[in-house]
Amino acid sequence: MAPVIEVRDARPDDADTLVTLWRELATGTGHQARLLAAPSAESARAAVARHRDDPSGRLIVGEIDGVLGGMAYLRQTPLSPLHDETTVMVEYLHVSDHARRHGLGKALMAEAAAWAEHGNCPHLAVLAPPVAREANRFLARLGLGQAGMVRFASTHTVRRRLAAEHAPNMFGLLSSRRSVIARRAQLTRSPLVEDPSYADASYRDSSYDEAQYEDQQYDGPQYGANGFDDPAYEKLEELRLPAEPESAGT
Repeated sequence: MAPVIEVRDARPDDADTLVTLWRELATGTGHQARLLAAPSAESARAAVARHRDDPSGRLIVGEIDGVLGGMAYLRQTPLSPLHDETTVMVEYLHVSDHARRHGLGKALMAEAAAWAEHGNCPHLAVLAPPVAREANRFLARLGLGQAGMVRFASTHTVRRRLAAEHAPNMFGLLSSRRSVIARRAQLTRSPLVEDPSYADASYRDSSYDEAQYEDQQYDGPQYGANGFDDPAYEKLEELRLPAEPESAGT
């Protein structure tokens, strides 16, 4: 005998089962479980009551033989900021493991399509995690193609990352300072080291007369009566050195 499937709007007394379904969904996606804390039964009951009074949103559940085994959140939203059309967005679509392979997912999507037609919404969109391969295959068989990817993070994380990207790069700043110091040191070095103009006479001081530095005779007594012509000094090419005394044996 085929199971009896029923799709209806969620009630406050479904809160405990809805929290269980949400935990299953978050565990399956992995990343979302680290970003969103699990709701409590009290907050779930308050949310269900709020959705029942919202004409643009519905939280629906699916039952198999009276046992709740699936959920989906439907909301009407503009197709884009520049369009007049409204689309129905299906979010948090999930069917528990024990309720799969019985058509409960199709029943939830059929209710979403019927609500979209009732509200004259020409489009239907479903938000599904990229890692949920089975769910994406199911949606692809229904004709839903991929239109984009939704990324999720806490506001604090985004603000912290933005501040880090605009912060000064300390390694780059230190490298720039080292370059400035090196350039200053190069400018303050003596030009005699690298200036090729010192190889010629362009920097010769004209206040010095070369004639006054020519080799002249010295009259000092330490040089002998005849200056450098004293035979005690032996001329060795350009150097004038005192001759070594002869040894006693020669």
